[in-house]
Amino acid sequence: MERAQCLELIYPEIEDKLVVTIMGACAQELYDLGHRENFFYLQHAMGLASSIGLGLASYLPHEKVIVLDGDGSALMNLGTFTTLARYRPRNLLHIIFDNGSLLSTGGFESHTTSGITDLAAIARGAGIEHAVAVDSPMAFGEAFVEAMERDDLSVIVARVDAVGPDNYGMDFALPENAFRFRRCVQERRAATGWTPPPMPGHMGAA
Repeated sequence: MERAQCLELIYPEIEDKLVVTIMGACAQELYDLGHRENFFYLQHAMGLASSIGLGLASYLPHEKVIVLDGDGSALMNLGTFTTLARYRPRNLLHIIFDNGSLLSTGGFESHTTSGITDLAAIARGAGIEHAVAVDSPMAFGEAFVEAMERDDLSVIVARVDAVGPDNYGMDFALPENAFRFRRCVQERRAATGWTPPPMPGHMGAA
């Protein structure tokens, strides 16, 4: 299956969800489906989409946060799995599109190409209970629905072909996207009226 096919499948379901994508092909393919203010395309920060997602999920615990990642990015930040497992944000879904290639940075093979490295197994070993690997559109769709209905941290590793968009180009740069996404996040937090509890030892803490 292709990543673009998976994105098209879930696009209607993420209309009102906070979505963070990693750089390159994944960002472009989501953008090509139609930009929304709740989409943030994390450029020039390979490996850190899951870290941004964790921060968002913690900041807005009543929102469903979805991270669209790649195998190369996940491999660059394997510690993310242990961090996610430790804090276990129940509103976070981490989707990793594994094409066995660093497609957006030259098309070099990643460590998952040989089939030896299993990202879903790594996630489970780190302590993430709901981590599955899928390799067909039907299996991906079923795993996505289950994860969206589940009140717990979920990881889906989707094996996809090493193909990308025909061209790259967005009508706004990262700073504008970041500004508009930040405003969207602030508006959502204000609408819920939720405020985080004070940190232990912080002024105002009990």
